[in-house]
Amino acid sequence: MTDTPTQLFIGGAWVDAADGATMPVDDPATGEVLCHVADAGSKDAKLAEEAAVQAQEEWARTAPRVRSEILRRAYEIIIERTDELAHLMTSEMGKPLAEARGEVAYAAEFFRWFSEEAVRIDGGLATLPDGRNRMLLSRRPVGPCLLITPWNFPLAMGTRKIGPAIAAGCTMILKPAPQTPLSSLALAAILKEAGLPDGVLNVVTTSRAGEVCEPLLRGGRIRKLSFTGSTAVGQLLLAQSAEAVVRTSMELGGNAPFVVFEDADLDKAVDGAMVAKMRNMGEACTAANRFFVHRSVAEEFGRRLAERMGALVVGPGTRDGVDVGPLIDRRGRAKVEELVADAVERGAQVLVGGRTPEGPGCFYPPTVLADVDPGSRLMDTEIFGPVAAILTFGDEDEVIRRANDTPWGLVGYVFTEGLDRALRVSERLEVGMVGLNTGLVSNPAAPFGGVKQSGLGREGGRVGIDEFLEYQYLAVPVS
Repeated sequence: MTDTPTQLFIGGAWVDAADGATMPVDDPATGEVLCHVADAGSKDAKLAEEAAVQAQEEWARTAPRVRSEILRRAYEIIIERTDELAHLMTSEMGKPLAEARGEVAYAAEFFRWFSEEAVRIDGGLATLPDGRNRMLLSRRPVGPCLLITPWNFPLAMGTRKIGPAIAAGCTMILKPAPQTPLSSLALAAILKEAGLPDGVLNVVTTSRAGEVCEPLLRGGRIRKLSFTGSTAVGQLLLAQSAEAVVRTSMELGGNAPFVVFEDADLDKAVDGAMVAKMRNMGEACTAANRFFVHRSVAEEFGRRLAERMGALVVGPGTRDGVDVGPLIDRRGRAKVEELVADAVERGAQVLVGGRTPEGPGCFYPPTVLADVDPGSRLMDTEIFGPVAAILTFGDEDEVIRRANDTPWGLVGYVFTEGLDRALRVSERLEVGMVGLNTGLVSNPAAPFGGVKQSGLGREGGRVGIDEFLEYQYLAVPVS
């Protein structure tokens, strides 16, 4: 931990919080404090804002190729330091090292992807219908941005926002989650090493999010907010952004349905369930939350899934052979415990797991529940833990209605061997993404995002950079 920055990164310099405040970073596997980092307040937010505003004009004029090469160099540095970054992430977040290494690769790919998009920002020239005027379209950066990232994918959520902002020519302030600031600070150091000019990226770690973010959103100098987190916090930030008409993109909560039809390949379905449920210990907005399984195959699916889940090894993420690390903190574990207890009280059958282990750390065992009552709280609450709740259904219309009966609409999973049904059901699901016979939808080359209360806009893919660009139309009379 001695080489990891612990100060704020403002204007290209590492600085302490103005009032000298610090906050602890805990290891969720032991409950012990790893280190203390600077805890920013309103004065620090103002300094970061000033640095971003002052750097914006020159950065916007920087050649696209220059921006591209900075991102490419940062990509290469991240790949070179995979093990170092993975250990850092596991220490502060808990995920097993194998998953952490996977996230490092995933995170790096956003920088490589947007390094290629930086040189492909286009415009256009067209003749207007009257024939006497031309329309010249150009695209320009939105301006200084506030980027707010969650704790569950601390490196990848940073690169998914920073990458397109840099490619588009925007400066930014990054506020990482207080549980996982170290990955973001390491990322800032890498970008500085890669040649990013001072003031383009500023990182403020804080436990005082309201004190830092609200003045920035209401002040009128920040022109773009990109947030990943809960729907409740997203709604609050949208209200704060309205006063200054800040452009927003929101990647919010999920309540993903996982639908297994009677004609599904159960081997594929169970494999997909393991990925969709257990990636990141279930602490993902894309995690399968509600398993709807056709009654003719529900018993067999539940048996197989419980067998696979029960074979997973729980323990500290740094230990060899561990499949499932701790949850992020005791509050997160308590939430999972309460949701499981409520389901059991309503008649759910525990096929595996369901009991909190004794000892230090925030561990919870992989759990499969069958015969879950539709009125259980975990049916309309994002579980964010390793719990698979199985319900049965009888026909297609019924399961689509139940799958859509939620205010969220991020992702859905469909398992069937019928092409017609696959297309028909996918089109009827009210979600922004569908995993068809797969439990993994995240890819830097694909547009990530949801509908309804799961958010606004898309991240990644060819459209990911659009969130950081504005159109300007120039009217040109020619006769």
